Amino acid sequence: MTMPSEVETEAAAAAVRSEPIYLTIYQVLRDHLERRALTPGLVLGQANVARAFNVSRIPAGIALARLLSEDLIQTFEGRGYIVPGGDPQRGDLFAAGLDLPHSLTVPVVNRREQIYPEVEHAVAVCLAYGRFLLNETALAQHYDVSRTIAHEVLTQLERSGVIEQDSNNRWYAGPLSAKVFRHHYDMRRLLEPEALRQAYPFLQMEGLEERRQRLKALGPYPQAPERLEQAEADLHLDSLAPCPNTVLLAAVRRSQRVLIATHSTFAKLRTEAEISMMISEHTRVYDALLAGGIDEACAALADHLRRALDPNLKILQHLPAMPAGLTPPYLIQVKGER
Repeated sequence: MTMPSEVETEAAAAAVRSEPIYLTIYQVLRDHLERRALTPGLVLGQANVARAFNVSRIPAGIALARLLSEDLIQTFEGRGYIVPGGDPQRGDLFAAGLDLPHSLTVPVVNRREQIYPEVEHAVAVCLAYGRFLLNETALAQHYDVSRTIAHEVLTQLERSGVIEQDSNNRWYAGPLSAKVFRHHYDMRRLLEPEALRQAYPFLQMEGLEERRQRLKALGPYPQAPERLEQAEADLHLDSLAPCPNTVLLAAVRRSQRVLIATHSTFAKLRTEAEISMMISEHTRVYDALLAGGIDEACAALADHLRRALDPNLKILQHLPAMPAGLTPPYLIQVKGER
């Protein structure tokens, strides 16, 4: 068996993400039905279609309903639908002629890994506004994935310290209190300089210069929140990533997860002076690294994290009401907890 190349894999992943999964299911089944590639009388139901495409039943049901509306499949006395032209018969869809396109079968297209960063970010952005319940079923429906994948995402969030599960097996996130906020900053101030020191021998100067140039290219205030988050990730994530001490790096990342997302939470509340100061401090770290001064770079990083605490803490403590539309459908705010 020939394994897909890296380019093919990335293209396939992009294709899967580019359209709703129910539409992909519909198009694949329609093609089979129009070519009469499926056994006449084959029973098509939400369960066996969902299993074949490795999705939840909801997108499978939407696709089947659309096929029925176009008279490409028929109802019968049992549950589900049948391929026209024969008596109802249940069986394996692949044995009955289903052939999935390559884009749906490349093994590295992992829906959990695709959606996890988006879910983590969505949760982190909301934490400053209080306590939230994460609905596993709604999460699965929102991303058109199975409950199993949704559960795996939530479990990964729990291991990362972003959410927790109570005694009734319900998932909660937040609130991000001033005390917890300060503790995360303390952890970062103590650990990030050491992680940078250990990462330094493995850093590529070209990469550092690219990050410094992106920082200079941020443009005038106000900058887009996603560009500010990228600037934060450039220094605090990518520049620390080569650190060989994985235990240290995991501890750093645990406190970074929540705080880096505050660039989206606090986007309209940060002043031009604060953003200018952040850019200046990041530049100082890069300049020291590029000049070979690891001690100066570590000291500049610690100073930046120490100085940035108070202005961000003030925003957190005077945060206005949560803007409408911030939370995705799977995040439900617990009233009365802020």
